[in-house]
Amino acid sequence: MKRALFALAALAAVSVPALADQALATAKNCMACHAIDKKLVGPAYKDVAIKYSGQKDAVDKLAAKIMKGGAGVWGPVPMPANAQVNEAEAKKLAAWVLTQK
Repeated sequence: MKRALFALAALAAVSVPALADQALATAKNCMACHAIDKKLVGPAYKDVAIKYSGQKDAVDKLAAKIMKGGAGVWGPVPMPANAQVNEAEAKKLAAWVLTQK
């Protein structure tokens, strides 16, 4: 019984940050153009995670793109700047996106 409760508590602790980061992505309107597993207006987060896998500066690169926008990496549709996202939030979102493989 104790093992089952411990396992459940450990699982909950791991799941909460992932949900919290998805909640942040939803709150900052990221999910209007992106989905975790399929292309919408922008690329799927899984595709972004694969593309930037193994790059040591990936969080900083993606955080900058989240805040300032970008164009040309994923096709002709530009990603607009997100002035409502501060640097700490951008880094948190970027780190979360990179876990979506």
